[in-house]
Amino acid sequence: QVQLVESGGGLVQPGGSLRLSCAASRFTLDYYPIGWFRQGLGKEREGVSCISSRDGSTWYADSVKGRFTISRDNAKNTVYLQMNSLKPEDTAVYYCATDCDPEVVTASGSWGQGTQVTVSS
Repeated sequence: QVQLVESGGGLVQPGGSLRLSCAASRFTLDYYPIGWFRQGLGKEREGVSCISSRDGSTWYADSVKGRFTISRDNAKNTVYLQMNSLKPEDTAVYYCATDCDPEVVTASGSWGQGTQVTVSS
């Protein structure tokens, strides 16, 4: 069971930006693929973005492509999700995990507390 700590959420106006952070204190993140997920109120959890452990390749959901950027800072043992041009439909609790498949994360019981992102005027 490997849990990460998410931070950086908050309230932002439409069109604004936020940077989410995903950190670990007991192990090195660069050995793992890291996925960002979100769950809006009354909605299923969905994948947002993922970054591989080997070559840094990335994946984005169509709904965030061109607006969100995932990146690693190995020196800080942190993975970031830069979110620009935020829309009300981006409102959700955002989670990170050491896998890009949410079913794998669920099976391992590794979901953290998440961080709330609210996009509203």
